[in-house]
Amino acid sequence: MTTVPPARLATPFLAGARACLPVVISVGAYGLVWGVLARGAGMSTIEVLLMSGLVFAGSAQFVALDLWTATPASLPIGPLVIAALIINLRYLLLTATLRPLFPPGRLGRSAGLIFFVSDENWAITMLAMQRGSGSVAFLLGGGVLTYTVWLATTLLGHQLGSAIDDPTRYGLDFAFTAAFLALLLGMWKGRADLLPWTVAALSAILAARLIEGSWYILIGGITGSLAGALADRVRHVD
Repeated sequence: MTTVPPARLATPFLAGARACLPVVISVGAYGLVWGVLARGAGMSTIEVLLMSGLVFAGSAQFVALDLWTATPASLPIGPLVIAALIINLRYLLLTATLRPLFPPGRLGRSAGLIFFVSDENWAITMLAMQRGSGSVAFLLGGGVLTYTVWLATTLLGHQLGSAIDDPTRYGLDFAFTAAFLALLLGMWKGRADLLPWTVAALSAILAARLIEGSWYILIGGITGSLAGALADRVRHVD
């Protein structure tokens, strides 16, 4: 079995981390917001550490705060887990697109690396794959950096929670939205993207109005993906 020299692994790892630097600034900003809100919801430092360290999913953690109670006996474990599962189902679609990075027969041994996939480093890695420079080490470099920043800033936000009583005063509530807008602009490839993006947006808006909970995230992702796949098939047929 051939082994890859550490230096050859370090180069794409560091490249992935550098590529994610612009987006982790926003990750850090809404990590601070989450930490502040977590303190207000009654979460302890160890609870923040465990949730950010083991869940590592910003959108799911924000939703969890809406269900969180300071009294363990009244904590709605079932609804909390189901809400997080629904929101994170999109990662089935996201991680499936990373399949070309993993050599045949080694996918099972590399599955643990998927833990470090976030929306931000997934988007950056997809851009690198389109340019022919994506790799597992590149994905891991961005993922480890994003994970470290998220964990550190949520803990920092929790500690600073008593001083930052209103995150909206500093515009921190917009950080989560700003990160996704930056990723979308970076992934725009042309007019062909307009149809699936429009379908996803309209489906998500309609679902948010008609269905309670966070189903709109999954519905928007699925309908947008289907629209893109159908449009791509029609183009190839023509």
